[in-house]
Amino acid sequence: MAVILDGKALAASVRAEIREEAAQLPRRPGIAVILVGDNPASQLYVRNKVKDCEECGFFSRRFDLPFDASEEELLGILSKLNADPRIDGVLVQLPLPPSFDERRIIEAIAPEKDVDAFHPLNVGRMVHGVSPIWPCTPAGIGVMLDAYHIPVDGKICVVVGRSNIVGKPMGLLLLSRNGTVIYCHQHTPDLAAMTRQADILVVAAGCRGLITADMVKEGAAVIDVAMNRDPETGKFTGDVCFDEVKDKASYITPVPGGVGPMTRAMLMRNVLSLAKLHMGLTT
Repeated sequence: MAVILDGKALAASVRAEIREEAAQLPRRPGIAVILVGDNPASQLYVRNKVKDCEECGFFSRRFDLPFDASEEELLGILSKLNADPRIDGVLVQLPLPPSFDERRIIEAIAPEKDVDAFHPLNVGRMVHGVSPIWPCTPAGIGVMLDAYHIPVDGKICVVVGRSNIVGKPMGLLLLSRNGTVIYCHQHTPDLAAMTRQADILVVAAGCRGLITADMVKEGAAVIDVAMNRDPETGKFTGDVCFDEVKDKASYITPVPGGVGPMTRAMLMRNVLSLAKLHMGLTT
């Protein structure tokens, strides 16, 4: 029976540490969150992020734009936030409406305020191992691995999914810890043959029930990133068949309550890290 990785409890502990550290700074760390449209999931994410800011003692600003807002309007807000000394991190909630050029918007955020670490300059810094922050989901998984003393050095690490937000940076983070990384995706010819090699299996494909017990190595650590809504029950499930895999893995994350809370906690940690950089307290 696998050890359940409790992201909710760990995230609460991380936020408490952040609040304590932030209280010692010369000023409050600040973040701006921009939401375009009325996507219910995005609305919930933004509300939770604002709530986390309050808990950590951060200054926050929220901008809500209608679905039919212009790209130039959003770019104008970003320009002002880039110049605002109260704001250490800028976050544009994704996905954006189809009329927006997502790449253009991401690149319009000042790299030193890019709290998601999506800007190409920050991606390059990650590749070279010199970035002060990592994208929130991979960073949260890294903290979770540390908290449960799951070693990466010398392990076979399989990442299912290659998105810029999770898959690619997740592999880079595991590589930076001396893991041997295998990326899998839609064009991988025999997914099960790859996943069965994994000492650490990170799944972020967005495909409910993709990973079954026969695809998992005995004793593997299984990290399920996905949040898929079951059309029959309305409940959220991951990409991993939890009930059958938990009896084969040594560690496993639940959905919900695993990676999700850690992603939010890492956003707060990234804001804190950028604030300390801007205050000249770190390099």
